[in-house]
Amino acid sequence: MEERIRKAVEAALAELGAGDVRFLVERPADRSHGDYAVNAAMAAAKPLGKNPRDIAAELAEKLTPLLGGDAEKIEVAGAGFVNVTLSRNAISSVVKNAQEKAWGQGKENDGARVMVEYTDPNPFKEMHIGHLMSNTIGEAVSRLTAASGAHVVRANYQGDVGPHVAKAIWALRKAGNLTPNSAVEIAKAYTHGSRAYEESAEAKEEIDALNVAIYRGEDAELMDLWRLGRQVSLDAFERIYAALGTKFDYYFFESEVAKEGMEVVKDGVTRGVFEESEGAVVYKGEKKGLHTLVFITSRGTPTYEAKEIGLAFEKEERWPSSLSLILTAAEQIGHFKVVKAALEDIAPALGAKTMHIPHGFLRLTTGKMSSREGNVITAAELLDDVRKLAEEKNPDPVIAEQVAIGAVKYMVLRQAAGQDIIFDPEKSLSLEGDSGPYLQYALVRAKKLLTYANESSGDAVPDAPYVIERLIIYFPEVVARAAKEHAPQLLTHYLTELAAEWNAFYATQQVLGSPEEAYKQNVARAFANTMTRGLSLLGIPTPDKM
Repeated sequence: MEERIRKAVEAALAELGAGDVRFLVERPADRSHGDYAVNAAMAAAKPLGKNPRDIAAELAEKLTPLLGGDAEKIEVAGAGFVNVTLSRNAISSVVKNAQEKAWGQGKENDGARVMVEYTDPNPFKEMHIGHLMSNTIGEAVSRLTAASGAHVVRANYQGDVGPHVAKAIWALRKAGNLTPNSAVEIAKAYTHGSRAYEESAEAKEEIDALNVAIYRGEDAELMDLWRLGRQVSLDAFERIYAALGTKFDYYFFESEVAKEGMEVVKDGVTRGVFEESEGAVVYKGEKKGLHTLVFITSRGTPTYEAKEIGLAFEKEERWPSSLSLILTAAEQIGHFKVVKAALEDIAPALGAKTMHIPHGFLRLTTGKMSSREGNVITAAELLDDVRKLAEEKNPDPVIAEQVAIGAVKYMVLRQAAGQDIIFDPEKSLSLEGDSGPYLQYALVRAKKLLTYANESSGDAVPDAPYVIERLIIYFPEVVARAAKEHAPQLLTHYLTELAAEWNAFYATQQVLGSPEEAYKQNVARAFANTMTRGLSLLGIPTPDKM
């Protein structure tokens, strides 16, 4: 409906001689101001040289025939807003559409090819709650982008070489463990190796040498242990992905892109993009207001930055895209600015379509530390802890897991991607509002009500549309904006408001056996489908019962 109003306003502006004016069509903050507010009159005041309220009056007059039966009332308000209140027929039409399977599916990015890279846990370490944040936001961004019409593929880039791997393998070897069989076991070895690296000069030298040897890949016994440890870690990650509802299309590994990254960087030296400095190769970011970063160390090994360059080329080779999105922690913003700057110098088109979406940190109100690591809260631990709490009210293990995942994902997605999150396990499971289970329970209530629907129900029509109907109409616009801005929190906030309005409707309106039962059933179906679609776009499970 927003697009219908926008086109009508554009036509009216063209008649007034201001066809190229940019304006907003948005939902008013105050419901009494109608269903949509348009600021076109204020935007057109300067080019037309008229008072905004006078232009608004002209627009309102021209919009009346252009919108026809879709508008019940068109009013001028404030300094020059045009407020549009939709007619019952227009709202009823949208509510009918809201019951369709493809409700909220847009076409804004039809034909676009978008690769979204997220999660990115490192083998030889356990997946921690930072990766859980990346996965939750990345999955939602992927689904929202697909809802805009784009062809989306999911990518996961994992650090299977580097100092952390050398530390873990060094410790495994020292313990005589050449056949590790659990991710926890490997993570403990990494912790031991990290401590030894900091505390012992001899261990540091051995681990640095091991790191170089892993890159070379010439020691058969060493590489057998590396492959086994990597696979054990990856298998553990897959179990978490399955629980979270994520399935990746492409897996990239540092071991696969390191060589190409080195070659591109070395070629960049001859082209003047990179410089040699004290045996290393660096990018002088100061020329673009950034800082200098090392891309190849004095030992001849690639840094994360060089691998990122290799990854960009590898992605393009395997699946050419229109846009490449990368989700990582906000602490890497500076790092990505330099990598992107270097990439734009090397391959301008590739650099231009690469976009970094940072996310904040996740902390627990309990201050609980990992019993395994002593300093890291793992994704598996957090999910398991919340699931156990959910089981206290939902003894069915399947329902408990769906509720737990909904609780965790909601608490991540209710915030803007770059903001830190303080996670309260108890609050996350509340049914009183502002939680994933609150949305899930509202949907369960609606679906249960509809199981009692009577085909020969009352066919009376209420005097005016219900408030929840006026809220349902905004769903496609919210989805489109959330996709455009890579901002899942916009949809999360909308669904929270929608659930509250449904609960108010449910509490104050008799549906079954009422004179308006058929009408109210349609409202319930529209709500249920909107909530189902919305939760699915956020990657939040939709239980059948709670």
